[in-house]
Amino acid sequence: MPIKIPGQLPALSVLGNENIFVMSEHRAANQEIRPMQVAILNLMPNKIETEVQILRMLSNTPLQINVEFVRIHKNVSKNTPKEHLDNFYCLFDDIKHKQYDGLIITGAPLALLDYTEVSYWDKICEVFDWADKNVTSTMFSCWAAHAALYHHYGLNRHLRQQKLSGVYQHYPLDNKEELTRGFDESFNVPHSRYGYINQADYQSVDELNVLAQSPDAGVYLVASKNKRQVYLTGHPEYDTSTLHEEYLRDCANNTKKDNNTPLPINYYQDDDVNNNPVGSWRSHGSLLFTNWLNYYVYQITPYQLDADHINSTLIK
Repeated sequence: MPIKIPGQLPALSVLGNENIFVMSEHRAANQEIRPMQVAILNLMPNKIETEVQILRMLSNTPLQINVEFVRIHKNVSKNTPKEHLDNFYCLFDDIKHKQYDGLIITGAPLALLDYTEVSYWDKICEVFDWADKNVTSTMFSCWAAHAALYHHYGLNRHLRQQKLSGVYQHYPLDNKEELTRGFDESFNVPHSRYGYINQADYQSVDELNVLAQSPDAGVYLVASKNKRQVYLTGHPEYDTSTLHEEYLRDCANNTKKDNNTPLPINYYQDDDVNNNPVGSWRSHGSLLFTNWLNYYVYQITPYQLDADHINSTLIK
């Protein structure tokens, strides 16, 4: 089954050219089915690129998914046309009366700011609290994962002096865990971040399970025991070229004198930036999103989607 998105969204043609099954709103309106309602709160500056990446991850499932894009404020974007935002995005304040089966909150380039220095910190905390009552399961990515862990459990991140960038080998910790069902004994995930939380800090919270980690990149996948929260510290949705584009951007933002931009490791052929990058994570990324939709959303979400029914599905 497809994901349903607005007929004029740029991602529709991009994914269609990749032979990924997407459905316009018009065609979906004629189907008698209870589709999954999934909101994507996109905090990334280049929203169109992130839309394509996440929709690609959501597309490999037998479920029909209605996707709604959300932004947190009306601020002018330097990287996304105003017309695109006006046409395809809702403000959080305009949808917070609704309930959703799933919610994805993306990362944001805010790694070096204290949480209280983020201009929309109070608003994102409101989103976190709203999701607890109105969404069956929420997936937090990268910065959003650390921010939500701080808000919900008081787990504060640490910052590296040098950015963690590259493709790292990871290991699932529980062969019976549904989120990593079908994963190999080791799998790759891209990381691009300064922040980290120690494994012991995660383990100090009874409500959380660490599900996958890397010897070099640390904890990658964490979920609450009731399946309502999933935390990703890496970027399984990234395109093959994304780390390369970030590396070039970081180099351009640093002066030659104090340029400490690390070359993404295990990424370029022969670790040579002049060679093509190698994508080695997409199949496990797609499987993770499919497992989340199936086991953490579809299998436990109520047919009648309202706050009372959502909260009645809490897994103790």
